[in-house]
Amino acid sequence: MSRQDAKNAKGSALDLFQVVRPDGTLIDPAAPVFPLDELKRLYRAMALIRAVDTRMLALQRQGRIGFYGLTTGEEAAVVGSGAALRPADWVFPALRQGGVALLRGYSLARLTAQNIGNSADLLKGRQMPCHYSDRAVNFVSWSSCIGTQIPHAVGAAYAARLLKQDTIAVAYLGDGATSSPEFHVAMNFAAVWKAPVLFLCQNNQWAISVPFAAQTASVGIAEKASAYGMPGVRVDGNDVIAVYMATREAAERARRGDGPTLIEAVTFRRGGHSSSDDPSRYRDAALVGEWEKKDPIDRGRKHLESRKAWSAKDEQAMQEEFKVALDRAIAEAESAGPPGLETLFDDVCAALPPNLVEQRAALLDEERRRGRGERGGGEFPL
Repeated sequence: MSRQDAKNAKGSALDLFQVVRPDGTLIDPAAPVFPLDELKRLYRAMALIRAVDTRMLALQRQGRIGFYGLTTGEEAAVVGSGAALRPADWVFPALRQGGVALLRGYSLARLTAQNIGNSADLLKGRQMPCHYSDRAVNFVSWSSCIGTQIPHAVGAAYAARLLKQDTIAVAYLGDGATSSPEFHVAMNFAAVWKAPVLFLCQNNQWAISVPFAAQTASVGIAEKASAYGMPGVRVDGNDVIAVYMATREAAERARRGDGPTLIEAVTFRRGGHSSSDDPSRYRDAALVGEWEKKDPIDRGRKHLESRKAWSAKDEQAMQEEFKVALDRAIAEAESAGPPGLETLFDDVCAALPPNLVEQRAALLDEERRRGRGERGGGEFPL
């Protein structure tokens, strides 16, 4: 493998770990060959995220869901890191890690239902779209308040160590979250107590409309790790093999009891921050064009093709498979009605106190007398 020296106007950053070039060729042809079966799995997972994003954004534009956050251009950072984890590990996501949940067994129907917020949604419509959570796959719901999931991941990892469990936690974050106080608190606590946690920063160059250059005076994110006393790794976030290898190595280190690692996956957010955002108002389209040439999915496909392991026929069959699966999932999710009003009182108290029992009965009586109101309008602000 090779580490390519990465420089910018601020000076020299940590070396950028990279395995496959944007044209799909290996940097070091003599390096050990990545298993083809696993590479195909990673490629299919990236392609599925792109297919899901395309359909979910279409549903949002049609008014069938209220909000959506695209992963476009960041699929390798999501899939490479998620695939390197064990099923028992805990994932604390940010906005664009739905693909990790899918890798772990979260279904397309549940994903769609969560975006709709109906009675088929595990969260009963209480969370914003793209705020997935499922205890069955150890995927913890996050808050739109940036950075709050980072210390939560550290706490879960520290608890696993106290319980002598062979599990780790992963905190996903964007470059903007490194400016939050939660980032400092989590990094410091994790390093001092050697918590088995990974910090996976998808540095996609934009914190909504704030460019990375205006976010920090540091050359990169990974170099911040040294101040806290932990390793920092800077990896090409559009190279799925490199992200997988960097994450697996950091995970093994954490399981050995050697403490946390900060991984900076250098990538690019090609779309808007969300379906409510127009990035053309604050960034140059030419910059997006430059990053399109580094597309992680194109890179993965070209590498498979160079190893005679993928063809146009394979691609067509995969895309048709995804379309059928998504059609079925959307139909299943949209067949569910809205959450029942009685669910407002669920999941708060082990046993409802008398005053809440009375309020629930009054609410349901009002619904029976007047009927259920219509869905409200309005746009999500993010």
